[in-house]
Amino acid sequence: MGIFGWFRGEQKPADPEALAPRAPTSEDIEAALVKAERMVIDGHAPTPVLARVLRIITVVRAILPRLSNLGLESQDVYTVVATATDYLPESVAAYLALPRDWADTRPVANGKSSLLLLVDQLDLLSLTISRMYDATNRMDAAALVAQGAFLDSKFGGQMKPARLDMPISASKNPLDL
Repeated sequence: MGIFGWFRGEQKPADPEALAPRAPTSEDIEAALVKAERMVIDGHAPTPVLARVLRIITVVRAILPRLSNLGLESQDVYTVVATATDYLPESVAAYLALPRDWADTRPVANGKSSLLLLVDQLDLLSLTISRMYDATNRMDAAALVAQGAFLDSKFGGQMKPARLDMPISASKNPLDL
Protein backbone atom coordinates (compact mmCIF):
# COMPACT_ATOMS: atom_id res chain seq x y z
CA MET A 1 0.00 0.00 0.00
CA GLY A 2 1.42 3.39 -0.99
CA ILE A 3 1.32 6.78 0.58
CA PHE A 4 -2.28 7.36 -0.56
CA GLY A 5 -3.42 4.33 1.38
CA TRP A 6 -1.70 5.73 4.42
CA PHE A 7 -3.55 9.03 4.00
CA ARG A 8 -6.85 7.10 3.76
CA GLY A 9 -5.96 5.37 7.04
CA GLU A 10 -5.44 1.98 5.43
CA GLN A 11 -1.84 1.71 6.53
CA LYS A 12 -0.07 3.20 9.50
CA PRO A 13 3.39 4.65 8.95
CA ALA A 14 6.21 3.09 10.89
CA ASP A 15 6.88 4.98 14.09
CA PRO A 16 10.61 5.82 14.04
CA GLU A 17 10.76 5.72 17.85
CA ALA A 18 9.19 2.25 17.88
CA LEU A 19 11.86 1.00 15.48
CA ALA A 20 14.81 2.41 17.44
CA PRO A 21 15.96 0.28 20.36
CA ARG A 22 15.52 1.99 23.71
CA ALA A 23 18.46 2.51 25.99
CA PRO A 24 18.62 0.03 28.87
CA THR A 25 17.41 1.40 32.18
CA SER A 26 19.10 0.80 35.51
CA GLU A 27 16.54 -1.94 36.11
CA ASP A 28 17.45 -3.59 32.78
CA ILE A 29 21.13 -3.47 33.68
CA GLU A 30 20.50 -4.91 37.15
CA ALA A 31 18.36 -7.69 35.62
CA ALA A 32 21.21 -8.54 33.23
CA LEU A 33 23.66 -8.68 36.15
CA VAL A 34 21.35 -10.97 38.12
CA LYS A 35 20.99 -13.18 35.06
CA ALA A 36 24.78 -13.42 34.62
CA GLU A 37 25.18 -14.24 38.30
CA ARG A 38 22.52 -16.95 38.09
CA MET A 39 24.17 -18.38 34.96
CA VAL A 40 27.51 -18.98 36.64
CA ILE A 41 25.97 -20.29 39.85
CA ASP A 42 23.37 -22.55 38.20
CA GLY A 43 25.88 -23.61 35.54
CA HIS A 44 28.35 -24.71 38.22
CA ALA A 45 31.09 -22.61 36.67
CA PRO A 46 34.56 -23.24 38.07
CA THR A 47 35.69 -21.03 40.95
CA PRO A 48 38.02 -18.86 38.80
CA VAL A 49 35.08 -18.02 36.53
CA LEU A 50 32.66 -17.43 39.40
CA ALA A 51 35.09 -15.13 41.22
CA ARG A 52 35.77 -13.04 38.11
CA VAL A 53 32.12 -12.73 37.16
CA LEU A 54 31.15 -11.70 40.68
CA ARG A 55 33.95 -9.10 40.72
CA ILE A 56 32.73 -7.58 37.44
CA ILE A 57 29.13 -7.55 38.68
CA THR A 58 30.16 -5.87 41.94
CA VAL A 59 32.05 -3.10 40.15
CA VAL A 60 29.26 -2.50 37.62
CA ARG A 61 26.78 -2.19 40.51
CA ALA A 62 29.10 0.33 42.17
CA ILE A 63 29.23 2.39 38.97
CA LEU A 64 25.50 2.39 38.18
CA PRO A 65 24.39 5.13 40.61
CA ARG A 66 27.12 7.39 39.25
CA LEU A 67 26.99 6.45 35.59
CA SER A 68 26.05 10.00 34.62
CA ASN A 69 29.49 11.13 35.87
CA LEU A 70 30.92 9.57 32.71
CA GLY A 71 28.73 11.72 30.44
CA LEU A 72 25.41 10.46 29.13
CA GLU A 73 26.59 10.05 25.53
CA SER A 74 30.10 8.81 26.26
CA GLN A 75 31.79 5.66 25.05
CA ASP A 76 32.51 4.84 28.70
CA VAL A 77 28.80 4.70 29.53
CA TYR A 78 28.25 2.47 26.52
CA THR A 79 31.07 0.19 27.70
CA VAL A 80 29.62 -0.17 31.20
CA VAL A 81 26.11 -0.89 29.89
CA ALA A 82 27.33 -3.26 27.18
CA THR A 83 29.52 -5.12 29.68
CA ALA A 84 26.49 -5.80 31.87
CA THR A 85 23.94 -6.51 29.16
CA ASP A 86 26.00 -8.07 26.38
CA TYR A 87 29.72 -8.76 26.80
CA LEU A 88 29.60 -10.53 30.18
CA PRO A 89 26.48 -12.67 29.62
CA GLU A 90 27.51 -13.61 26.07
CA SER A 91 30.98 -14.76 27.11
CA VAL A 92 29.65 -16.78 30.03
CA ALA A 93 26.80 -18.30 28.01
CA ALA A 94 29.15 -19.40 25.22
CA TYR A 95 31.39 -21.16 27.73
CA LEU A 96 28.54 -22.77 29.67
CA ALA A 97 27.02 -24.13 26.45
CA LEU A 98 30.00 -26.48 26.10
CA PRO A 99 30.36 -29.80 27.90
CA ARG A 100 32.43 -29.03 30.99
CA ASP A 101 35.08 -31.75 30.61
CA TRP A 102 35.67 -30.75 27.00
CA ALA A 103 35.62 -26.98 27.63
CA ASP A 104 38.06 -27.21 30.50
CA THR A 105 40.65 -29.51 28.91
CA ARG A 106 40.65 -29.32 25.09
CA PRO A 107 42.70 -26.61 23.41
CA VAL A 108 40.53 -24.62 21.00
CA ALA A 109 42.58 -21.51 20.18
CA ASN A 110 46.27 -20.71 20.61
CA GLY A 111 46.72 -23.81 22.74
CA LYS A 112 44.15 -22.60 25.28
CA SER A 113 41.03 -24.38 26.45
CA SER A 114 37.63 -22.68 26.44
CA LEU A 115 38.02 -22.18 30.18
CA LEU A 116 41.31 -20.32 29.78
CA LEU A 117 39.89 -18.25 26.93
CA LEU A 118 36.92 -17.28 29.12
CA VAL A 119 39.22 -16.37 32.02
CA ASP A 120 41.20 -14.12 29.65
CA GLN A 121 37.97 -12.47 28.46
CA LEU A 122 36.77 -11.95 32.03
CA ASP A 123 40.12 -10.49 33.06
CA LEU A 124 39.91 -8.03 30.17
CA LEU A 125 36.34 -7.08 31.12
CA SER A 126 37.39 -6.69 34.76
CA LEU A 127 40.30 -4.42 33.85
CA THR A 128 38.09 -2.32 31.59
CA ILE A 129 35.26 -1.99 34.09
CA SER A 130 37.75 -1.13 36.86
CA ARG A 131 39.00 1.73 34.69
CA MET A 132 35.42 2.94 34.30
CA TYR A 133 35.00 2.80 38.09
CA ASP A 134 38.16 4.85 38.55
CA ALA A 135 36.87 7.39 36.02
CA THR A 136 33.58 7.84 37.89
CA ASN A 137 35.46 8.32 41.16
CA ARG A 138 37.89 10.79 39.59
CA MET A 139 34.91 12.90 38.52
CA ASP A 140 33.65 13.08 42.11
CA ALA A 141 37.16 13.73 43.42
CA ALA A 142 37.59 16.55 40.88
CA ALA A 143 34.32 18.10 42.09
CA LEU A 144 35.60 17.91 45.68
CA VAL A 145 38.88 19.56 44.71
CA ALA A 146 37.02 22.30 42.81
CA GLN A 147 34.76 22.92 45.80
CA GLY A 148 37.80 23.13 48.08
CA ALA A 149 39.46 25.65 45.74
CA PHE A 150 36.27 27.72 45.71
CA LEU A 151 35.98 27.68 49.50
CA ASP A 152 39.66 28.56 49.86
CA SER A 153 39.32 31.50 47.49
CA LYS A 154 36.12 32.64 49.16
CA PHE A 155 37.07 32.19 52.81
CA GLY A 156 40.75 31.28 52.87
CA GLY A 157 42.05 34.68 53.96
CA GLN A 158 39.38 35.18 56.61
CA MET A 159 39.93 32.17 58.80
CA LYS A 160 42.96 31.12 60.75
CA PRO A 161 43.65 27.41 60.66
CA ALA A 162 42.76 25.67 63.91
CA ARG A 163 45.60 24.57 66.09
CA LEU A 164 45.06 21.12 67.42
CA ASP A 165 47.38 21.66 70.38
CA MET A 166 45.52 24.72 71.73
CA PRO A 167 42.98 23.94 74.48
CA ILE A 168 39.50 25.36 74.13
CA SER A 169 38.71 27.80 76.93
CA ALA A 170 35.80 26.75 79.11
CA SER A 171 34.60 30.34 79.29
CA LYS A 172 34.46 30.75 75.52
CA ASN A 173 31.84 29.15 73.31
CA PRO A 174 33.77 26.88 70.88
CA LEU A 175 31.23 27.68 68.17
CA ASP A 176 32.12 31.39 68.26
CA LEU A 177 34.71 32.21 65.63
